[in-house]
Amino acid sequence: MRAFAVPENWTAAGRPGNLPSETRSFVGRRHELARLDALLKPAGEYAGEYERLVTLVGPGGVGKTRLALRAARRACDRYRDGVWFVELSPLRAPGLVGFAVVEALRLADRSTSPVTEVLAEWLADKEALIVLDSCEHVLHDCADLVRALLPAAPGVQFLATTREHLGHPSEVRVEVAPLPVREDTGPVRPTRPARAAPVREAPGPAGPVPGDLDGSGDAVDLFIKRAGELSAGFALDEASLDTVAAVAAVCRRLDGIPLAIELAAARLSELSLGELDERLGKRLGKELSKELSMELGMELGPRPDKEWGDPLPSPLDLLASEPGEGPLRHRTLRTAIGWSHELCAPLERLLWARLSVFNGGFDLAAAEEVCSGGPLPAGRVAALLDRLVAQSIVRRHRTDAGRFHLLDSVREYGGDWLRALGEERALRLRHLDHYRGLARSGCAEWNTSRQVLWCERTVTERANLRTAMDCALSERDGPAALSMAADIGFLWRHCGYLRDARHCLDQVLTADPEPGPDLVQALWTRGAVALLQGDLDGAGRWAPMCTAAAVELGDPVAVVAAAYVTGGHLLLVGRLAEAKVVLRRAERLPVRDDWRGSAQLQVRLALSFAHLLSGDRVRSRKVADEVRAQSVRRGECWAGSFADCFLAQADLDEGDLPAAVRNARTALVGHSLLNSTLGVAFTLDVLASAVVATGDGHRAARLLAVGQRIWERLGSPHMDSPDLIAARRDREHLVRREIGEEAYRTAYAEGLAMSYERGIDYAVGGAL
Repeated sequence: MRAFAVPENWTAAGRPGNLPSETRSFVGRRHELARLDALLKPAGEYAGEYERLVTLVGPGGVGKTRLALRAARRACDRYRDGVWFVELSPLRAPGLVGFAVVEALRLADRSTSPVTEVLAEWLADKEALIVLDSCEHVLHDCADLVRALLPAAPGVQFLATTREHLGHPSEVRVEVAPLPVREDTGPVRPTRPARAAPVREAPGPAGPVPGDLDGSGDAVDLFIKRAGELSAGFALDEASLDTVAAVAAVCRRLDGIPLAIELAAARLSELSLGELDERLGKRLGKELSKELSMELGMELGPRPDKEWGDPLPSPLDLLASEPGEGPLRHRTLRTAIGWSHELCAPLERLLWARLSVFNGGFDLAAAEEVCSGGPLPAGRVAALLDRLVAQSIVRRHRTDAGRFHLLDSVREYGGDWLRALGEERALRLRHLDHYRGLARSGCAEWNTSRQVLWCERTVTERANLRTAMDCALSERDGPAALSMAADIGFLWRHCGYLRDARHCLDQVLTADPEPGPDLVQALWTRGAVALLQGDLDGAGRWAPMCTAAAVELGDPVAVVAAAYVTGGHLLLVGRLAEAKVVLRRAERLPVRDDWRGSAQLQVRLALSFAHLLSGDRVRSRKVADEVRAQSVRRGECWAGSFADCFLAQADLDEGDLPAAVRNARTALVGHSLLNSTLGVAFTLDVLASAVVATGDGHRAARLLAVGQRIWERLGSPHMDSPDLIAARRDREHLVRREIGEEAYRTAYAEGLAMSYERGIDYAVGGAL
């Protein structure tokens, strides 16, 4: 069974978490790691809030993220509820840090409470380490979130990487300096690991904890390892030890900054060590602004992005670790990146600059469409991209060879060049057009056999879709923003990202948009989001607005779609008779391929569910069979999986236990493919009832526990429906009576200990 974007991973130590795998060897940092080993402990071992916030502070490119990941991985078995990595660099607007943490924790939150309250409530009894990576451009948001969560979640510890400290009174700072380089110039042998120095006690809250340096050759070791990985002809042995002195000279010129060293090592395929040293020596004397002026024939003038009203500082403005600190290292890193830029061919430089508009990665097709134009034809993008990969400027994704990304500092440099070229706004609009088209295509084909592929694409491109949505809003182009929000909101609603859908839709719907098909889609999606979040008051407000807009549009299929929001609201508030009237009156029209076709099927699903809740199994089965037949015929999965679940409940009520188990397991597979945690949680409840009816109460208790963990992450247990909450309570009582209280508690605890993916595998037939 395949399940992507599962709610959590499971570490080798048997703990939940989401730490990315290491794709390259780790070099040095023995003393910093020893220091972090002493600092990273479950918060219960400390008194008060002291040492619960540890920040790795240092200039850009110095290796803070790699160090944080290595330290977190070493500590993962200490935290009962896992170690969680929150990547903040894709964020382009304020107010999104909490969303990023919710996403990293895989909470699948469907409530309407403020995100900080959701996190505080969920983390209150947890023992976890949360790694906030790249805080500097959202520094105040990070500080506010940590300030709110430290007292609310006493078992949670934070590890942050930043170029500037967060300013919390109990913050413990670990300075991350560049890698040490030997001072001697003669031939030396590659270094062996040195013994770690004794770990010092942390000073008071006001003082930093500097990383220890012992003068060893970690920078040289890094260069040698990366050069060997990137250049097949580079190796050090007993006959070539003299070259280590040249390597050390290069590393000294680069101040031991790891990113600069890796960029330099990538050039050994075309330059000798001597040429590297010579060119770096010349390059270090230049200033970036002078280079830009000489090569572009213009003065830089004011930053063009000010016209965009960008509330965030330029990341390159933050390369120094503190205001007024580290100008030499700042200049050295920019020089190293600029030197790599200088060695690129002109079209390689242009592509580098244009690629900086992507957020969270890109594929070749996107690069060709967004970045081509003028002197750069689309047909040359693939070859130029390969050249940038060979030079370590562009990186391949660690698990998907078809996707690429730029490291933050490299992307920031490209972004500055894009502004200097005067192309930033044009490229952002091309990026917007590309992802607007992608979202529109996804909605147009949602109710077809391409549905799962579009869900995968939506999950993969989430950061780019969010960036494109922000661009549409900042352009103040009402129709374009409405169209984008309608399409992206629909995809996010059906792929499990309800908060993102609500966020973008609320922004466009408060701007009094013009009537039309996009408004109907946006209102339908906003009401559908409210239903899945259990926001019954909100659904009640959006339903009449959606119906009125659909009637004004005069589209019969849109009018049918609107019945889902109205009927769904009535159903969840317990007004079943009224819900069935609204849903039955919806005209039966040919089912469309697009979002409206999916809405048509969801109207029928709601009717089947209403019959089920009112005890009319015959009508419920008849309607669910219709939906499943349509789903199979069209190759779609979202509506069909819910139909399978409703059929499983009908089978259970009729005593056909094998059919109930079979249909519930089929539904679980489909819901997992589409990241539908709500569907998974709902189906697990049904499956548990079927399993206990077969006489296996222990398995049923474990399934209830797996489902409960998912309901807790959804934020609104059982969609706040009184009928669903009562049904869940009845299931629990039934299993307890079947196997006894003690056996129930034991089996329930075993289910709680399962990861999401392990729980699903167990539910579809796997062994304990």
